[in-house]
Amino acid sequence: MSAPSRPRPASPWRGDRPLLLASTSATRRALLESAGLAVDSESPGVDERAVEAACAGLPPEALARRLAEAKAGAVAARRPGRVVVGADQVLACDGTLFHKPADLAAAAAQIGALAGRTHALHAAVALAVDGAVVESFVETAHLTMRPLDAAAIAAYVDLAGPERVCSSVGGYQLEGLGIHLFAAVAGDQSTILGLPLLPLLARLRARGWLSI
Repeated sequence: MSAPSRPRPASPWRGDRPLLLASTSATRRALLESAGLAVDSESPGVDERAVEAACAGLPPEALARRLAEAKAGAVAARRPGRVVVGADQVLACDGTLFHKPADLAAAAAQIGALAGRTHALHAAVALAVDGAVVESFVETAHLTMRPLDAAAIAAYVDLAGPERVCSSVGGYQLEGLGIHLFAAVAGDQSTILGLPLLPLLARLRARGWLSI
């Protein structure tokens, strides 16, 4: 005798199948699930540096949008009928773009370059269905890092460890020990985490994919 099926958790998501996140980011998935959405996730398999090279000369917010669109479109092309959300984030400071540091030394160098300055985090989101991007947008947060000497940077990197500092652009996670690096933050928390939730929910609602 088979076990009785479990009732599906209450969710405002109206799709027959869960929203498909074109990312393996646990943070982005957690943001969607915190809003009660049913979510699947899949790696987009997009070469981000190749997209960036093809978009040379674009302002950072436009680059973030192109990256999000590439990710959403790639997964939607493989998963017909699914509603796909892609996201990307570009950190820019005085015309310089920053990527995830390769190692602890690179993370310390990035933090040193950002210390005492204000940088922008451009978080882009794209929605795609059947391989076609149907909508995309960008939200921006501005973060001001404290002046930091080499000893303070070394102490942070040592405490945070390679898993945290090398998995985030700029070498920090604001939701963890990275908060100690900052003097001021202007922007929505979900934008800083890489998935602007309120504007995304508004767009899903406008397309009839949410019940509330």
